Amino acid sequence: MDAGLWFRRFCEAPDGAPRLVCFPHAGGAASWYQPFAQAFQGRAELNAVQYPGRQDRRSEPLIDDIRRLADEIAPRLTRDRPLHLLGHSMGAMIAFEVALRHEPDHLFVSGRRAPQIVRDDRVHQRDDAGLIAEVRKLAGTNAQVFDDEELVRMVLPAIRADYRAAETYRYRPGPPLGCPLTALTGDADPKASVDEVERWRERTTGPFALKVFPGGHFFLSDNRSAVTAVVSGETPSA
Repeated sequence: MDAGLWFRRFCEAPDGAPRLVCFPHAGGAASWYQPFAQAFQGRAELNAVQYPGRQDRRSEPLIDDIRRLADEIAPRLTRDRPLHLLGHSMGAMIAFEVALRHEPDHLFVSGRRAPQIVRDDRVHQRDDAGLIAEVRKLAGTNAQVFDDEELVRMVLPAIRADYRAAETYRYRPGPPLGCPLTALTGDADPKASVDEVERWRERTTGPFALKVFPGGHFFLSDNRSAVTAVVSGETPSA
């Protein structure tokens, strides 16, 4: 797979090991997955998607539509090794839409209710202060970012565009996937209840598993070893 503009590769893996492609949350960038690199070393070739409009792609136009992002990403994936997709929050919806276009060998979705469950969220319509307050509440971004006015001006457009993409997305009924699907969630996630996440089982005819971890919306950061074990297909140690 040519990394190009869209992918950042954080670790290599032996032949036959899966390629894990990770999709960041709203406002996130590929670098959010870099701390997972050591844990996946030798287990998977870890790649993360870099959306336009942030970090080294900051000068490019933002894309505020889930399906448009999936249309850009899916054709760039290759199958020279097993393909696994992992998306968190908004990234789960993009990973799902990519899977509909280029079905992987395994889909992992994290911190997001099943796509057929609709909420009338309108955070993207709030003023800057309201948008910042929502992101602070979820604790997905270093709070110090919002103490720096220059950094706020830099990152806020991407956050708003991502929230617009996530909140205006509507699932279009169609045939389910056939690949294994694993849904991960935090037991105290205010954005996705365990019951809402469990309904991802309706989106595949393949094996389904639900994994619940302690924590809120960004439980992945606090449970890195256990999450890595699940995604690697290993049994977490006690």
